[in-house]
Amino acid sequence: MRELYSQRTSAEYLDRAAKVIPAGVYGHQGPAEGCFIPVQAFPKFSSRAQGTYFWDVDGNRFIDYMCAYGPNILGYNDPDVDAAAAEQRAICDCVTAPHTKMIEFAELLVDTVACADWAFFAKNGNDATSGAILCARAHTHRKKIVFFKGYYHGVSAWTQKIDYPGILPEDVANNLYVDWNDFDALSEVFDRNRGEIAAVIAQPYMHGNFADNILPAPDFWQKVRKLCTDEGTVLIVDDVRAGFRLDLAGSDHYFGFEADLICFCKALANGYNVSALCGKEFLKNAMSSLTYTGSYWLSAVPFAAGIACIRKMKEMNLPALLREKGLKLTQGLQDRAAKHGFDLHVSGEPALFYLRLADDPSLMLHQQWIANCVLRGVYFTNHHNHFINAALSDEDIEETLDIADEAFAAL
Repeated sequence: MRELYSQRTSAEYLDRAAKVIPAGVYGHQGPAEGCFIPVQAFPKFSSRAQGTYFWDVDGNRFIDYMCAYGPNILGYNDPDVDAAAAEQRAICDCVTAPHTKMIEFAELLVDTVACADWAFFAKNGNDATSGAILCARAHTHRKKIVFFKGYYHGVSAWTQKIDYPGILPEDVANNLYVDWNDFDALSEVFDRNRGEIAAVIAQPYMHGNFADNILPAPDFWQKVRKLCTDEGTVLIVDDVRAGFRLDLAGSDHYFGFEADLICFCKALANGYNVSALCGKEFLKNAMSSLTYTGSYWLSAVPFAAGIACIRKMKEMNLPALLREKGLKLTQGLQDRAAKHGFDLHVSGEPALFYLRLADDPSLMLHQQWIANCVLRGVYFTNHHNHFINAALSDEDIEETLDIADEAFAAL
């Protein structure tokens, strides 16, 4: 059995951070949102990263299945992406007039993404989803937006819930909610709000937190596509999390339909700070009409990194590679669980999988197993889906399975 990691220095840094930063580490990557239970099992700060690993401030090495919550698609410090970024940085980055790398990046996305006639760049996934909503409302002159329950589309007020701190009723007054995969319920919502729905926004499949992930039912997306077309409603796919992991042409292409607008971030540039909203030609004028920009949205270095990242993903046939690695890992985890008499549920796509130990409805047993993995060097989180990256080797997978085996035995 491996010696359990000590994280004394990490805890000291969290105490120091909490004095000057709200929550110490905020958002998904901090301990306040429920994906780090028990809190003391998880490192709070990293010291360095390479390939599929990161090291915390106590010197512990982790095989990282969160991949910085998605941006690490090729491996930390990928030499080709970093070289392209360095070459561009030596020329210019954030400049009064944007560099022509922006055009090159947009052309590559239009050539790569099946539904894309144009690309608009920002910095975060939230920028892309918010831009998509603004574009849909500008085009349709309608207010209402349909969401599928269990969604996550960012942190702007329009995508929050009424009981969240700081959210006003009017922020979400035009939001409509239906259950995932329930096309009849969606049709009823359209019947009750005829001519008022600007957009339907959805992830390509339900990959939310704290619940098993659910793939689309047969023909679900095709029926949604037809309904939106018939009703003059814009269909938005939030591909921020899954984008390029299932299909380089977009996750809508993977599931056999075309979005009107599709949102990318995370895997777009292997950790360099850029997001993209891509769309159909008929929405181009509406997008260009928006007052919507940011101080660093046209920085050239992330564009160069994104170009290198997409080209390398194409060369590697990355979605097939991630699927192969993900299947090997998740099937191995289920085998190790069964060996010890546990029922490990794996859901979602292999490149973006969700784990749930189903032997205890309180989820405490699952949290204990995850903590035992983390304390031995495999970085899972409790209630979020996990990511595969191209740098993950067969040896890393075998080490993960050995650690998972020890963690099951520890239960």
